[in-house]
Amino acid sequence: MGAYIPPGWPAGVHPPGNEDFESTAVGWLLDVVPPDYRLHGVLRRYPVALATMARYHSKACVEGARQGYRTARTELAGALPPHAIDTVLAAYRKEGARLAATAEAVELVERALRGEVFTPKMSLPSAESRIGEPEGAGSRGTRPEAAEQRPVRVKAEQPAAAPTTGPKAEEERPARPKAEEERPARAKAEEERPTAAKAEEERPARAKAARAKAAGQKAGGAKAEAEAAEPGRAGARRNSGGRGRSDLART
Repeated sequence: MGAYIPPGWPAGVHPPGNEDFESTAVGWLLDVVPPDYRLHGVLRRYPVALATMARYHSKACVEGARQGYRTARTELAGALPPHAIDTVLAAYRKEGARLAATAEAVELVERALRGEVFTPKMSLPSAESRIGEPEGAGSRGTRPEAAEQRPVRVKAEQPAAAPTTGPKAEEERPARPKAEEERPARAKAEEERPTAAKAEEERPARAKAARAKAAGQKAGGAKAEAEAAEPGRAGARRNSGGRGRSDLART
């Protein structure tokens, strides 16, 4: 299996690890830099130096294209007709994209010349690939949202399927006797509830009996007082009668 080639790798350059990698890389880099760079033999002997110079040169070209695109209308206004200026801007956009791709490829070649090994990276599906997916019930279950919700559901179901053995189960066992001890107290409370309700119902009757008893006691006291006062009244009547008779006898 050959070496992994990252995206953006330049065409015509052999992958790293190949015996022709350096020679093909030097030939491609000399095409990136200006032609006069070929006059320097040191750049052929040390491909890393050539790659470094090519990196600076390619980045400078990208920056120059961006600056020219930003000032094209103001600099060319009056010298070119409007439709020609639009054509120049289109050329800037096209060449700018090519220069940016070249600069990225130069950086990859330089990293490979310095001994870096490229490995594939996992990436999420792009938005364009998701656009064509059907919206049926089958596809809804495979969406990222559904995938994120699955661990939550599994986590919620775990307590029900928890094993009855193990360290965690041993820790939970002492709590069960406590629950068993609380059950008689709860049953006793349930039994006492009717008694409490009955007591609540009997309270009015008890209050009524107490009021009747108090009224009876009050009436008995009044009667006794009346009976106690009755002899005194009779004696007074007898005394008044005697005084009347004595008065008559005197006359």
